[in-house]
Amino acid sequence: MSKKDWYTTENWYEPQEPVAAVAAMIAADATGRKRRRHGGLRPLHIVGLAVLVLLLIVGSSIAFSRGSGTGAEPEWDYDQELPGDWRQFFDSYYTETESSSLQVDIPRADTPIPFAMDLRPQTGEELSLQELYSACADSIVAISAYTEGRNGYAWGTGVILSADGLILTNTHIIDGCDRASVTLYDDRVFEARLVGADAVSDVAVLLIDAQDLPAAAFGESGALAVGDRVAAIGNPLGEDFRGTLTDGIISAIERGVSYNGRSMTLLQTNTAINEGNSGGALFNMYGQVIGITNMKMMSSYSSIEGIGFAIPSATVREVVDALVKNGEVRGRPSIGITVGNIPDNVRSYYELPSGLYISQVTPGSDAEAQGVRAGDILIEVNGIPVSSTEQVNDIKNEYQVGDALTFRLWRDGEELTVRVSLMDTNDVYK
Repeated sequence: MSKKDWYTTENWYEPQEPVAAVAAMIAADATGRKRRRHGGLRPLHIVGLAVLVLLLIVGSSIAFSRGSGTGAEPEWDYDQELPGDWRQFFDSYYTETESSSLQVDIPRADTPIPFAMDLRPQTGEELSLQELYSACADSIVAISAYTEGRNGYAWGTGVILSADGLILTNTHIIDGCDRASVTLYDDRVFEARLVGADAVSDVAVLLIDAQDLPAAAFGESGALAVGDRVAAIGNPLGEDFRGTLTDGIISAIERGVSYNGRSMTLLQTNTAINEGNSGGALFNMYGQVIGITNMKMMSSYSSIEGIGFAIPSATVREVVDALVKNGEVRGRPSIGITVGNIPDNVRSYYELPSGLYISQVTPGSDAEAQGVRAGDILIEVNGIPVSSTEQVNDIKNEYQVGDALTFRLWRDGEELTVRVSLMDTNDVYK
């Protein structure tokens, strides 16, 4: 690991034995490509950065951003002489690697399902930790996900959404798997069907054939304030630690975590969470789920303690309601290109324009239809100069599927302008 990436955020999916979904360290680009790191700043410099560059270590493949994002960036030894042709440099700098798009083959449940997620206001008195655990622990389940032909299974946590068998969890737990089971508080085990899984938000819904389950109550994440006490219940490290309770506070509200060219807005907490907590509940002290834990910050270079993240309940509700209705989330705009930064010294050496290097154009996208090519440099979007993937995503997200963006491109010393229509992410990345 380079000194630049001395910290990481980590997803807590750790299979009991290797399964097909295990993928090593990736930071997928917008189309789910693996990313390697390059360069190096000292850790003290990194701490001072206003915007954290986070690497997600996932056991299963997960892409939070599809449509514009960073490409694969292998390490480059800048002490060695740069190639004579800039194309040769980028061929090495942005490499094509194994695709890691979402693949879940668990048998599907029929949709629509008559369910709407309800976020309730805080009422009554705050609970003690003992009272909270007694009231809420039974709504937490264990998730085991399997892949045919592979030994072992993926392990995680889930939350009971409804008395008739809807289970909420993280998408990355079941990615790459073709069967999943749910173990309840009373040790009953049920085979699960897939209602829907969303890679962008890391939210998935399963369905089991059970009735009269103790469904969790969900609260309003928007009502939280920094310093509010919270508690997590999950299944860290495997079967032996099922139903573990830990507590802490809300450390930050609306923490922007940059990942794959997309900024996820998460709750930050110092509550102790570990591998296996994925898909578990972060409770307020009224016994309401206000977040679903899904990542933490770690380091192999220096000690990091108490920086974990959870998907806010407001985000969860939006995705869950879409999944139970359609089995997927529709309406997210996608460009269908993968873009990445151009190092300053490389741009200067080859006398390239400022902008972003397009390392991939997704087949079937309107970008491909309009003649955008891998190797083009994206200079402007709608007349706005762009120098980061976040800028492109911010512009894109102001528009809807079917709207068009105007790209100014540089290609072989000439500039050209193209209009690219935004497509639904599900139609671009099938």
